[in-house]
Amino acid sequence: MRWTTSRWSTNPYCALVISVIACGGIPKGYDEGGYSASVSLPSFRSDFNLVKSHWEHDAIGLANRKANITSFNVLGAAFGALIVLDLNDRLGRLVSWRLACIVWASGTLMQIFASGIYGLLLFSRIWGGLGAGALTVTAPLYLTEIAPARTRGLVVGLYMVFLLTFLAAGFFINYGARVHMANTQSQYRLVQAVPLIPVGIAYGLSYLCPETPRYLVSKKLYREGLDALARLRGKTIDDPEITSEFESIDAQERQRAEGLASVSHWTLFKETQTNPNYRQRFWLVITMQTIAQWTGGNGITYYVPTLFKYAGLGGDSEALVSSGAYGIVKLVFTMAFTWCLIDLLGRRRCSLAGLSLQLCAHIYTGIYQGLRPGSADNKNAANAAVASVFIYAVGWSIGLCTVPYLYGTEIFPTRIRNVSYAISMALHWFFQFAVVRVTPNMLVSLDIWGAYLFWALICFSGLIILGVWMPETKGVPIERMGDLFEGPWYSRWRARPRDSSTVSQATMAQIVESKDSRGL
Repeated sequence: MRWTTSRWSTNPYCALVISVIACGGIPKGYDEGGYSASVSLPSFRSDFNLVKSHWEHDAIGLANRKANITSFNVLGAAFGALIVLDLNDRLGRLVSWRLACIVWASGTLMQIFASGIYGLLLFSRIWGGLGAGALTVTAPLYLTEIAPARTRGLVVGLYMVFLLTFLAAGFFINYGARVHMANTQSQYRLVQAVPLIPVGIAYGLSYLCPETPRYLVSKKLYREGLDALARLRGKTIDDPEITSEFESIDAQERQRAEGLASVSHWTLFKETQTNPNYRQRFWLVITMQTIAQWTGGNGITYYVPTLFKYAGLGGDSEALVSSGAYGIVKLVFTMAFTWCLIDLLGRRRCSLAGLSLQLCAHIYTGIYQGLRPGSADNKNAANAAVASVFIYAVGWSIGLCTVPYLYGTEIFPTRIRNVSYAISMALHWFFQFAVVRVTPNMLVSLDIWGAYLFWALICFSGLIILGVWMPETKGVPIERMGDLFEGPWYSRWRARPRDSSTVSQATMAQIVESKDSRGL
């Protein structure tokens, strides 16, 4: 059996499905850009008692109030990633995606109309976060399961493109609202309501999308699975490429189903720890998520206007415009990563290159902040510090901003993919909550430069750990990922799959027999 890639990109229907599901990245992206910036709008500060003059004798209390409002959505997302673990298998990827959109939208509406009620705002942030976190699991999982092996990085990477498009747009929307709107409730309500429009449109279009062929086969809906695969590839069900791809999906699913009946998620998790091959994959993804967040990760994105001010920029408007430019840089390089680098250079090289750029940016900024922060006669050094923020954005975009999403969905077999990926995304969200919550405190208690030193040490550690432990998965079919994790862990950096061009005659006979028995 040959592993081939159909020309899915020529199929408008497949492009529509990918675009609709990739909109699941909008809630997370806009929260990091649009919502986090809206907290600084005069109208929002007035409504939720964030005016500095009201807290003259309790600066810590003001900082904690801001941090809670910003970070509670992330806390809810961590639990959402765990809750959707069961829903993905019980309801299916598509229904879970729709349900997550509804939960997020209802939470967003509560945030918009909280009208100064601090407790209601925090509850709505957590509630909306449940949906946003669920989408970070379900959307990449869906995209991975419908993508051909050779273009899997492109397909899943589009999720990050949508996420970062709305992250960048959020800063500019805030700038426009700040300049052109009166400081009333309508100012921040309009800003916070913007993502409801594209997500609402995507929700409606989702009723044109099929469930993933892999999930349909797992539920023994073979005809529906074959039809869905043919529609996604723009071919007929008897096309040789469709037959070959469906047989490989069917073969893996039958092997998974043999021992999966009535198996709980807890049992599957224990299997990830008792099976040496699975255990290596599980802890590698967990390590990637840990390194990704503690290099500064999304904490820098949430507070990038403040960091630009530390680097020497002027007022709020200038910082917002620069933050928008920061978002655009992330978007452009994520697109380059998605459309070229990830399937040309591979996941491993992109991750290590990205960490290297982050490390250099953190080292310079840390030195600058420690030696001559904000000096009027040091304009060139200040400009370089601003440039370092953008260099960091490039490294983050081509590396650990996107790779863990793809890596976590592609290296696990179908049997444990949902459990393992959901756990990794829950950890991602818990770490992001911790980073977003403590970053303001780190900048104060560590005199700014100490925070950059901490992030640089994590980047350096990541280069060593992932440089040894992380195998390349570019072009490797999901069904062959186990080959990369055979042998000692320290040989992962040079791992290659065994010849996947053929399968045993016995396996082919089983496939044909099973297919005949179902009348396919």
